[in-house]
Amino acid sequence: MFFKQLQQHGDNFSYILGDDETRDAAVVDSSFNGGKITRILKTENLALKYLINTHNHSDHTAGNEELRSYFVAKTVSHRLSRIKPDLEVDDGDTILLGNIVIKVIHTPGHTPDSICLLVEKKVLTGDTLFVRECGRTDLSGGDSTSLYQSLFNRLLKLDNDIQVFPGHDYGPKPYSTIGEERKLNYTLQPRSLEEFIEFMKQP
Repeated sequence: MFFKQLQQHGDNFSYILGDDETRDAAVVDSSFNGGKITRILKTENLALKYLINTHNHSDHTAGNEELRSYFVAKTVSHRLSRIKPDLEVDDGDTILLGNIVIKVIHTPGHTPDSICLLVEKKVLTGDTLFVRECGRTDLSGGDSTSLYQSLFNRLLKLDNDIQVFPGHDYGPKPYSTIGEERKLNYTLQPRSLEEFIEFMKQP
């Protein structure tokens, strides 16, 4: 599998996934990286099929129209997204990219439509989980109860060796593992739901 994490403007990460055999590709969170994404797709001879949004915030979707104007690709978002995509997905759905299976995990909390994407031994976590941090819940649609369930009952149920690739470069390094975050991420230390809600209220 071709896999590329890239960052051109600000702290937003974008991701390119490509099937080695069919050369079909998907971009996750195009962000402000459209020009760089286009150059890589052309250099690697990859055919963009999907533009997948982990959630609807504009800093993650900013490059969609630029890339759609250049490639014939479908936008993909959770069914609760306020941005109407070409393809709606829900928890447990799979997206087939050539021979690659992308599993959708609905992880609301930062936004109602937040999703994570499990691909082989990698999980792309958008703004749900960062390296040594987690998503904020004080923006429109944010909900600490939902985020608690998403973090502790969804992501932390994954195997420790699953690599974590977040939506922002907020940590000491660009990616991590579930095991590392379980051990070192202060937001993931054992708390009851009530304790987590109070914790998320802290500035």
